[in-house]
Amino acid sequence: MRTATSLIPFALLAACSGGSGSLGGGGGGGGGTPTPTNSAPAFTSATTATVAENTVAAYQATATDANGDPITFSITGGADAARFSITTAGALAFTPAPNFELPTDANGDNLYEVQLKAADASLSTTLNLQVTVTNSREGIAVKRVATGFTQPVDVTAIPGSTDVFVLEKTGNVYRLTPSTGAKTLLLTVGNLSTDSERGLLGIAPFPDFATSQRAVVYATATDGSIELRRYTIDGTVAAAPTVLMTIPHPGQSNHNGGWIAFGPDGLLYAATGDGGGAGDPPNNAQNPNVRLGKILRMAVSAAGAISPAPGNPFVAGGGDPYVFALGLRNPFRNSFGPDGRLYIGDVGQGAVEEIDVLRPDQPGLNFGWHYLEGTQPYTGTAPAGLTAPVSEYLHGTGPKQGSTIIGGYVYRGPVASLVGSYVFADYISGNIWTIPSAATSLVQGSLYPSANYERRNPDFAPDAGTLDNIVSFGEDSTGNLFIVGIDGEIYQVVPG
Repeated sequence: MRTATSLIPFALLAACSGGSGSLGGGGGGGGGTPTPTNSAPAFTSATTATVAENTVAAYQATATDANGDPITFSITGGADAARFSITTAGALAFTPAPNFELPTDANGDNLYEVQLKAADASLSTTLNLQVTVTNSREGIAVKRVATGFTQPVDVTAIPGSTDVFVLEKTGNVYRLTPSTGAKTLLLTVGNLSTDSERGLLGIAPFPDFATSQRAVVYATATDGSIELRRYTIDGTVAAAPTVLMTIPHPGQSNHNGGWIAFGPDGLLYAATGDGGGAGDPPNNAQNPNVRLGKILRMAVSAAGAISPAPGNPFVAGGGDPYVFALGLRNPFRNSFGPDGRLYIGDVGQGAVEEIDVLRPDQPGLNFGWHYLEGTQPYTGTAPAGLTAPVSEYLHGTGPKQGSTIIGGYVYRGPVASLVGSYVFADYISGNIWTIPSAATSLVQGSLYPSANYERRNPDFAPDAGTLDNIVSFGEDSTGNLFIVGIDGEIYQVVPG
């Protein structure tokens, strides 16, 4: 037993030794340290991210490598790959910063998709990332400053004051102090027809209102005619007017226009509708001898009388001397911008709403109705020389659609992100839009696409009430912007 046991170690030694039989194993050597297997990097960062609009930095990609190899990151695909850049260290950025109101992702829904790759020297792995862009109100707040009006249709600055006029369709003119909501009845305009689109529609205080207390109102009389009436607003609620102009408006109760204001040139401007009826059957808008479907321009004397403004295109003949521009359907709400141009919101027939611009040194422009509705042919053969809109949108229920434009203002108030933008809305769809850099975006000879409108409904959500059926925008003397709801509420745009 002892002998057999002693042989076992030598047998094992022989089996384990190399060819030389030596203990060191010299010549036939076997196994050194095995080479480790390489593993691909593994992402440790999430597959989703959320970023506020106007933010460049989108996401930080991270990954680990089991072998400790250096990792580099890159973009390899995804529907929205072109909207991003990435550093080799994994910092993903938008190029340029996203705009919630104008999404540029493939689906247009502010959900951006991109595929990232993490790689070592020989292997890689991918991650499909979704980045959601959320809205920022960009310093905008909307404050309800008054309620309880009956069908308010306009807010207008009171010269020399931060208070504003509020007009009710049924004839009342109030003074509103926005900071407190206090309102005072100043005037009741009588002898009105108020059915359909008729009523008290506009007011233009004289530039020297602080001393003269005079204003011109735009109203429809009991026989349906349009009247421009001068009032002295001195606390006499039932003050008697002086009728400055009467424009016959027979047969139809709609398409009255209704806007009136003094321009930067000191002249008085008024915008009239075409008189109603589908398609303007009498062709009023194209007839230079008729004051319907026009922009009228008047000089006002020191005594408050009106006369055709010098430079009007038909002062010497060929048309009505008060006519300044023609070819409009129902330019209900308009405004002068800081650049001195008149921005016109012309309500369309059945397909298109349009924005037109007009400089005070451009007498005789013809905006095309009823030959054209926006840029689309409507009836007849359009003559040469018509002035096309600077922007238009189609009728419908989409985010860039509606069916009754409410012309607004080029913003000049205290909200920095809005300065220079044209703010306007649609009465039916309730959409509120802005067009940035209006002075250069809205120019004659170029059509600004509705696809580029920035829909601002989330930004303009009010602190109280519901902002719907917007019938007008208004300003105070310092540039604060107001929004008028036909349901009786007045709102002010303030810094948020």
